[in-house]
Amino acid sequence: MGQSVESNEPSTPSSSAVSWQLRTRRLDFQMRPAIMGIVNVTPDSFSDGGQFVDCQAAVDHALRMEDAGADIIDIGGESTRPYSQPVTAEEELRRVVPVLEQLQGRIQAAISIDTSKADVAQAAIELGAEIINDVTGLEGDPRMVDMAVRTEVGVCAMHMQGTPQTMQDAPHYDDVVEEVFSYLAARREQLISHGIAPQRICLDPGIGFGKTHAHNWQLVRSCRRFLALPHPILIGHSRKGFITKVSGSDRESRLGGTLAVSLFLASCGMHVLRVHDVAATVAAVRCQRECRQ
Repeated sequence: MGQSVESNEPSTPSSSAVSWQLRTRRLDFQMRPAIMGIVNVTPDSFSDGGQFVDCQAAVDHALRMEDAGADIIDIGGESTRPYSQPVTAEEELRRVVPVLEQLQGRIQAAISIDTSKADVAQAAIELGAEIINDVTGLEGDPRMVDMAVRTEVGVCAMHMQGTPQTMQDAPHYDDVVEEVFSYLAARREQLISHGIAPQRICLDPGIGFGKTHAHNWQLVRSCRRFLALPHPILIGHSRKGFITKVSGSDRESRLGGTLAVSLFLASCGMHVLRVHDVAATVAAVRCQRECRQ
């Protein structure tokens, strides 16, 4: 698939990351950001919890997002919203495996498994997943890194202060941008030292994970800083509270605010946009490209 990211304006700093090597394919970022569509097979995710907990509903949603232009479909069976309760690997597998089984042979977009459990990741990879998207930076399960090395998948390592159960209690940073940058820089070195090929690593500053609204806006405004890391940068901002605090919380306001931030991130050279509203995001990015022709 490997759809790509248009180069930004000449004044925009460029990252040395021009592609992301997945298990069996490569995503390129020379024309536009890759769009990652979210499929939450959960009853309690912050925005769409319960909408796609039914297997067929989740499958249909994934196929619609691919038709709308998603390059990646990110499937998760455990909510990581603030104060969410963890679920067992068995429950997570019960939620996501039927969806993955039904998508086999029916979808061309790269499948990402949103999990911090090695057993869930392994099962997903056996059913065709190309990416492990781990909110713990591959630190939550001591077996995750070795499994990622063995299977040669793409990995996305995210920054989070605390855990979903504690992260919004009182997040504090002296300099949120530099502290998140330092964590990601150190974590990529650790992953490489353990055998994950550099070209398979993507990094995520973790918008909303142990950050206040002000921290999130600082990370968005300073997102170009992360282009100094020689890896693709993924941003998961869609419908989150820092946006709705400014734009409003009704559906149209959440969408409008998310699209505004998505276009800003695209103009800054971010590589992967993780969003709920794929069709609107694809249309907005296409129009943005035409404006710059």
